[in-house]
Amino acid sequence: MTSALKKQWHNLAFSGLILHEILDHPLEDETPQARLKQVGMMTILYTMSQAHQKLTLSNIIDITELTRTGVKETVDLLVKRGMLTETMVKNSMGRGTARQFEISKGLLNKLSSFRVSQDGGLN
Repeated sequence: MTSALKKQWHNLAFSGLILHEILDHPLEDETPQARLKQVGMMTILYTMSQAHQKLTLSNIIDITELTRTGVKETVDLLVKRGMLTETMVKNSMGRGTARQFEISKGLLNKLSSFRVSQDGGLN
């Protein structure tokens, strides 16, 4: 199977996984709109991650054109869910700190449990 097809299956598996994790496990007092924003944000963050872009608030704001507050609220919910991990790093100017995120190892482990069979289907 071509690597392009494997990548497409991997992307579909990730989309299904985040839909399941977010929509089937709502947080207390969470609105449907907030869950939908999280699904969209995870899709963007996954794409950024695949392109080796740093997942910082500034980079996410640049890509999404959302406000800092809008990005922060959605990302904070994803950290609370355990879908993202957060670390503090030096900011791009090297003077202060910035929040940097990664897709959690737990979520990636769940994703890796989906294997693509020889005929191109998911196992």
